[in-house]
Amino acid sequence: MKLSLRGVSKTYSGRRGETDALAPLDMAVREGEFISLVGPSGCGKSTLLHIAAGLEPATSGAVELDGERVLGPGAEIGLMFQQQTLFPWLSVRENVRFPLTLAHHRGRAAGGAPGRGAARVESLLRLVGLWDFRDSYPAELSGGMQQRAALARALVGKPEVLLMDEPFGALDAQTREQMQELVLHLIQHHRITTLFVTHDVDEALLLSDRVAVFSERPGRVLATLDVTFARAARSSALKLDEAFLHQKREILALLRGRDRFETQRDRLLFGLTNTQSNSGEGGP
Repeated sequence: MKLSLRGVSKTYSGRRGETDALAPLDMAVREGEFISLVGPSGCGKSTLLHIAAGLEPATSGAVELDGERVLGPGAEIGLMFQQQTLFPWLSVRENVRFPLTLAHHRGRAAGGAPGRGAARVESLLRLVGLWDFRDSYPAELSGGMQQRAALARALVGKPEVLLMDEPFGALDAQTREQMQELVLHLIQHHRITTLFVTHDVDEALLLSDRVAVFSERPGRVLATLDVTFARAARSSALKLDEAFLHQKREILALLRGRDRFETQRDRLLFGLTNTQSNSGEGGP
């Protein structure tokens, strides 16, 4: 097992007393697997990701990577957040290379020899379509281009696990779809072990091997669903497929706290046609 969370919980203490953010939960991510976490705002999804990254401690339980306990952030885990965290005073190429530079100064040869590190930076910038903008600065890039640079930076140290916290949430619909296609390409060719937080059920189904559905706070896993679509068949067009819509209805029903869609308003709200709602899959 690549990444294992055992009995992980989180309670915050404040002036108004204690707040349980996460109920004790177990989760295991297999090597090369992509798991999305979906659930209501404030249910602890991002908190779980931060604990998995070693950015904050759990109140109880343990996180293990390949059997070794995660006690803090390290090069083995790559991170990508909703708001890009590029350094405005560095060029795109320098931003992507920064983790290798940091590792070198700390005495770790994560990027190998300088020439090999430069080659990897170039390879990733070409992969995400930013090689022609390698000497530009973040302020000169669109939001989508900034997130492409952030993704390249998260991957440059060849992390064993990639943790992504709503990385496309601030993008417009067209740019978000482009980023999803890019991630699909990365998954297809590199099979990076990934834990991905999103509010977008379509996005979760398109990208994932499994989707974990969270309850309201304190967050717990209501269900984990296997995504049944072949990797080779995945593209934005899949979102219109009836099997895709069926799995979407399952997840939305869980999020709304019931097993079935109950009203015509539900069917309209979630984009179901009369034909789909009468198919016997999730209809009243």
